[in-house]
Amino acid sequence: MPKISTKGLSMPESPIRKLVPFAENAKKRGMNVFHLNIGQPDIKTPQVALDAIKNNDVEVLAYSRSEGSDQYRTKLANYYQQHDIDVTKDDIIVTTGGSEALLFTIGTITDYGDEIIIPEPFYANYNGFSTANGVKVVPINSTIENGFALPDISEFEKLITDKTKAILICNPGNPTGYLYSKEEIQKLAAIVKKHDLFLIADEVYREFIYDENERHYSALNDFGLDDYAIVIDSVSKRYSMCGARVGCIVSKNKNVISTALKFAQARLSPPTYAQIASEAALETPQSYFDEVIVEYKARRDTLITELQKIDGVIVSKPKGAFYCVVQLPIADADHFAQWILEDFNDNNETIMVAPASGFYSTQGFGKNQIRIAYVLNKKDLIRSVEILKIALEKYQNR
Repeated sequence: MPKISTKGLSMPESPIRKLVPFAENAKKRGMNVFHLNIGQPDIKTPQVALDAIKNNDVEVLAYSRSEGSDQYRTKLANYYQQHDIDVTKDDIIVTTGGSEALLFTIGTITDYGDEIIIPEPFYANYNGFSTANGVKVVPINSTIENGFALPDISEFEKLITDKTKAILICNPGNPTGYLYSKEEIQKLAAIVKKHDLFLIADEVYREFIYDENERHYSALNDFGLDDYAIVIDSVSKRYSMCGARVGCIVSKNKNVISTALKFAQARLSPPTYAQIASEAALETPQSYFDEVIVEYKARRDTLITELQKIDGVIVSKPKGAFYCVVQLPIADADHFAQWILEDFNDNNETIMVAPASGFYSTQGFGKNQIRIAYVLNKKDLIRSVEILKIALEKYQNR
């Protein structure tokens, strides 16, 4: 029988999706499953984006340009300029989701066997994207005790080798909700310039900042990183348009853009209809975001308050995005997450969570942690944490 590639066998399972069959089976048994496992917002997509699809006059659904339509990229550049990011349409390549943007970026800047340093825990698919490109993830651990703050720069220095090509951050963070300060971005800027590395900044949660004294600092703000910074972005979370699958690469490094364009040409073009919707979404009024922020902040505060009532649970309060990492008084969160779907319910209700071990690259880390996405309404979040508390008690005494 022909053999599967070593690379294919090395591809990690998604910690977010691998428990789906168990959740589906639970539903078939009549269970109501509260989904805390995936960042699929329940916030309505802006009507202006939906109307653009319904009311368009397209007669031939043709290819767009490989880098995305001129009109969309021009409007995107205007959006970034409003956030003090001085770019033009020529600094942008539209991709099929932020996932493709990451794949193109890693393919553009690395060769087989190269290394990327990533603070962990990190978005689980960074492992998969790196494996697909034959690249080694070099993790640097951040901890729940200090809210997953950026590790000391001296720790980064220890990990840099002649194979190191980039440092990758997610800001605000998935799965931690951590928001990097201006000083932390400045430190990262200094180290990538010192060692001639790229700084890849996944900024898809840019709008989701919850405290009045906090703000988002982009790697493409005024940090002197024109040749070093590559920003990954997406419409998925910003406009609650996960199914559109439209993202982008943004960089002022012309070599990065021209090389990434070759990857974009190889896959022909990003989806035409989704670009129409994404372009229209840029007209979303600020009031939409204001309401979304108020709602998510209330959800965050509700979730943290309820979690802190459970003995033995440790949780760090996120400053952005809509996730938090929760440390549980158990040894194996992977087993626990499957158990609550297979063997537990409370009044025919249970929860689905994402085991946090899949958000680490270091073997054995995160085994007693889960990620919770607070994309449910406050009532359902309160009930979900109640179920978690009951499940923990039964699991520990089983």
